[in-house]
Formats: sequence, C-alpha cells, structure tokens
Amino acid sequence: MPAITYRSYQPSVRGDLIEAHNNCWDRLSEPGCWLDGSRRVVVAAEIRNARTCSFCSEQKNAVSPNAISGSHSSLGVLDDNEVEVIHRIVSDPGRLSKKWYEEKLTGGLSEEEYIEILAIIAMVMVVDTFTFALGIEDHALPNPKSGKPSYYRSPGAKTNAAWIPIVEPEDVCEGDGELYPNPKVGYIVRALSALPDMKQHYWDLMDSHYLPGPLIYQYDQDHRAINRTQMEVIAGRVSALHQCLY
Repeated sequence: MPAITYRSYQPSVRGDLIEAHNNCWDRLSEPGCWLDGSRRVVVAAEIRNARTCSFCSEQKNAVSPNAISGSHSSLGVLDDNEVEVIHRIVSDPGRLSKKWYEEKLTGGLSEEEYIEILAIIAMVMVVDTFTFALGIEDHALPNPKSGKPSYYRSPGAKTNAAWIPIVEPEDVCEGDGELYPNPKVGYIVRALSALPDMKQHYWDLMDSHYLPGPLIYQYDQDHRAINRTQMEVIAGRVSALHQCLY
C-alpha cells in the first residue's frame, strides 16, 4: 500500500498526482547525488521547521534581511550554514544575492550540496503546499534508506548564465541521460541540471502539477480540468505572491 493515498479527501485526487507524491517521498528517503538518505530527510525536516522560525519572520519583514541580528531556530542537526541556506530559500528567496550564495560556499557547502538541498526544498514545498491547499496535515517524512550518494555531476556543467553551474543543451553528456527531451529549453528547466538525477526527480513531480515538457507549447489544447489560460492566470498570480523573479 502506498504511503500517500489522499483516500479521505473528496473530490478524489488524480492518480498521477498520488503516484508523483509517492515517488517523491520514496526518492527523498534514498541516497541522492551528494547527500545520503539520512541527511536528505533531515533537510526535509528543517524545511518544515523554517515555517515557524521567528528569525525568518523578522528578516522577511525587515527592509533588508542583513539589518536583523540573531539566529535561526533550527532542529539542531545541520550546521548553521546549512540551516541558513534552507531557511532563507524557504522564507525569503526573492532577496537572495550572488554574494550570499558565494558566502554559503565559503562557509563549507559545495556547489553540489547546495543544488541538492535546493532541489529538496523545491520538492518538499510542492508536496506540502498541496496538502495545505487541501486542508490536510503534512505527510509524515519517510524513513531514510541506507547507501551512498552517486556523486555524479554532469561534466558539461558550467558556471556562466547563473550563479550555480548548469548544463547548456549543447553540453549534455552521455552520462546525463535524457536531460532535455524538449528541444525548447527554458532556463528554469536548466536550473538543477548540474545534478541530472535531481533535475529529473524535480520535473517528474512538477509535470504532474503543471504539464509535461512536450505539452508546454501546445497552447490550443486542454490537458487538465481547467484550460491553459486559467492555468497561466493562476500560475502568474502565485508567482507574484511568491516574488518569483523568473
């Protein structure tokens, strides 16, 4: 029996969404590219903890987050640098800077660890926002599985168009798999590409919530219960509320 069913919720939740959420939780528990299963689940717990961090609230409400002194309320498992990355991305992503990012690397995080943590934040917040919208409790986090990370970073990843290294379509390597199945590749799709598995896992989840890549440019066809115009209006409004610069 899958861990996530939404059985008690009416109207019923689409089967592909249930499958995507279960796959996400299963992958969260496994070793990733640079983090093992235990650390990935701890990151997920800290993501949720950031919601109630009073220091995050003070920073969010300040003219500048740097104007506030203090420390984040953490679970006490990750180091301060990791906690800062998680809490700031969760609570105030619109005011992050390249300097801030570089300071996190100087503080001990590798580029690969940062990208994997970023991917976990994105995925956990998708699932948790979904349950919040339904008015139900967060799903219990999975038990971590043993094993070692793959330590695979695409040889084609370069730091050029973004703060973090990304893989341009012309730099995709054989070991990356089918990194870009759609010939039209926006930069939002390239964001996690330095770690191809993380990029794939994120978009496996997002395709269920929005549209699979090949369908993005089929503007005259309706693939969901609401039409494409309605989808884009909602997406635009949500992006504005979340201060999404993209």
